[in-house]
Amino acid sequence: MSDNMYQLLAIIIYMVAMLAIGWYAFAKTSNLTDYMLGGRSLGPAVTALSAGAADMSGWLLMGLPGAIFLSGLVEAWIAIGLTIGAYLNWLLVAPRLRVYTQVTNDSITIPSYLDSRLRDHTKLIRIASGIIILVFFTFYVSSGMVAGGKFFDSSFGYDYHVGLLIVSGVVVAYTLFGGFLAVSYTDFLQGLIMFLALISVPIFGMFVTGGLGDTITSIKAVNPDHLNLLPATATAAGIISSVAWGLGYFGQPHIIVRFMAISSVKETKQARRIGIGWMILSLFGAIGTALVGVAYYEQNAGELKDAETVFIVMGQIFFHPFIAGIMLAAILAAVMSTISSQLIVTSSALVEDIYKALFNKTADDKHYVFAGRMAVLVVAIISIILAWNPDNSILDLVGFAWAGFGAAFGPIILLSLYWRKLTNYGAIGGMITGAITAFIWGKVDALSDTLYEIVPGFFVCLIVAVVVSIMTYKPNPEIEEEFNRSEQLLKEERT
Repeated sequence: MSDNMYQLLAIIIYMVAMLAIGWYAFAKTSNLTDYMLGGRSLGPAVTALSAGAADMSGWLLMGLPGAIFLSGLVEAWIAIGLTIGAYLNWLLVAPRLRVYTQVTNDSITIPSYLDSRLRDHTKLIRIASGIIILVFFTFYVSSGMVAGGKFFDSSFGYDYHVGLLIVSGVVVAYTLFGGFLAVSYTDFLQGLIMFLALISVPIFGMFVTGGLGDTITSIKAVNPDHLNLLPATATAAGIISSVAWGLGYFGQPHIIVRFMAISSVKETKQARRIGIGWMILSLFGAIGTALVGVAYYEQNAGELKDAETVFIVMGQIFFHPFIAGIMLAAILAAVMSTISSQLIVTSSALVEDIYKALFNKTADDKHYVFAGRMAVLVVAIISIILAWNPDNSILDLVGFAWAGFGAAFGPIILLSLYWRKLTNYGAIGGMITGAITAFIWGKVDALSDTLYEIVPGFFVCLIVAVVVSIMTYKPNPEIEEEFNRSEQLLKEERT
């Protein structure tokens, strides 16, 4: 059997496993809360790894190793910022959001939570945030499908469109039928595959490059500053921009929805430990893979044509073709886990926050589950159309979407959980100004080259939300009672 066939066999086994999990989740899905939020029944390990896998995407296995390979540890500041942001998200948002979304009319999406929490009788928060999620995640999903198509093209020589349809078909199948449970269970398995692949490459690679001492010597021979977090070329604004990526976590719907689905507040502590442990070790693995790659090519007088393929190439050099195929499956897992998470959140926004809120309030759960599945299919078809021409690059929207969601939703989520005087007008004003600021800042090169747009967007949103809320605040006994009840429940569940 050829090397290519071994690798293709590993990919096929992986795809079949994803579909099997989707069928299992389909059998356990009976109502809308099951489909959109897994019946709030996720355990800590599934919650932690599914959040991590949904978060990291192909950046963890291709983008970060490629950046470290080219520029050294100065590129690790993004990883540091993301780790800090993820930890604070688990610590500050997870337990309170789990309790508060249940207290506020058992909300199953972020827009419906904000609508209930702030008693927004205008429905503007729910509709506006639902539209924001729908629009941006449609493009976000499309960018993942582009990555899937290019993966099959570069790895196996398949036509781009064939690869696009394979990835899209498998992801849509298990997401459409199994809903949130299928997404979470597949993300859990995908997170394990990513983790094992990332720690295996640098560990085995170290033996090939002669151990720690020889590896470090070879890296320094390429560039003495490659192992320096603060080389002479680093700037304060550049480091702040990199670390500021961590601010985005508070407003990412496809990540924080996991906090709403965990079975209890008590389990968020264990989930936090598992999730952050997974993240730190995976990031170290990605960085280690890049550094081992630098040492390997220095020792063998070779040249890597595309830095972002260092993980793939090292896997093919160090391991049997079938194991190398599992390494390829890890990249596919990173891409597919993010696509599926974004599909289910987009479906939730379309059904729960737009269709259900505006047009049909009396149908039974079977109707809404069917609508949710149709929403997944429609969004997927639109995303495939957008991704059909790989030259029409939409990948730039990924960075903007992270900043846009972080700036629009991040401060509002934090204020809604910790400040009882946040008003619906404050939330709407902050959400809109944060998103606009991030958009304009990101489109002006002189500004975005100096500072990542999430920084001004986040703080403009925060300031506007606070100022407008102070100006429009009126005591509401129902809001006060819910705030107090969530605080009490939080204390009870923690003890």
